[in-house]
Amino acid sequence: MITRKGILFVISGPSGVGKGTVRSAVLPQVDDMQISISATTRPPREGEIDGQDYFFTTPARFQQMIDNGELLEWASVYGNLYGTPQDFVTAMLSQGNDVLLEIDIQGALQVKKKMPAGVFIFISPPTVEELSRRLCGRGNDSEQSIQIRLGACQEEMSHMKYYDYVVVNDRIEDAVEKVRSIITAERCKRKNLNLE
Repeated sequence: MITRKGILFVISGPSGVGKGTVRSAVLPQVDDMQISISATTRPPREGEIDGQDYFFTTPARFQQMIDNGELLEWASVYGNLYGTPQDFVTAMLSQGNDVLLEIDIQGALQVKKKMPAGVFIFISPPTVEELSRRLCGRGNDSEQSIQIRLGACQEEMSHMKYYDYVVVNDRIEDAVEKVRSIITAERCKRKNLNLE
């Protein structure tokens, strides 16, 4: 019987591009996918649940995780710390399970250095103007925060060359279908199969 190796899928892109929306819509369409939950020092947004959306933690505990080498990647993003607990990801992959990681660009580039065999998917906005409209429409961010995020967008877009795939999120349905197709194709690649 042919079995598969665990594949790490990393979705990232500029803030407000719709990474979380794409992830949430893709998940019901693919079987056998584990979600990696990030740790963060930022306060929960309305409706977010600790241990489900993020592991919300203190700056002191987060620093301890960095010092102990417990994080696959970490980054300071707009004044808050975010990181991916390494043990969960490596355990799932070694058991032959796929893992989906939705993180910012800084974090994705760190993961790429440590786990270059992962599949890296860049979610791009159709235009910076559309990204601005989406950020304003979320209602989660201050005007200052939106301006900081838009200012970082050009720099973030320059990193798309380090990714395996680029998916433009113009219509959410199309972006979701493209990401689902990428996952299906990667699962069929000979290198991801155990063919003893």
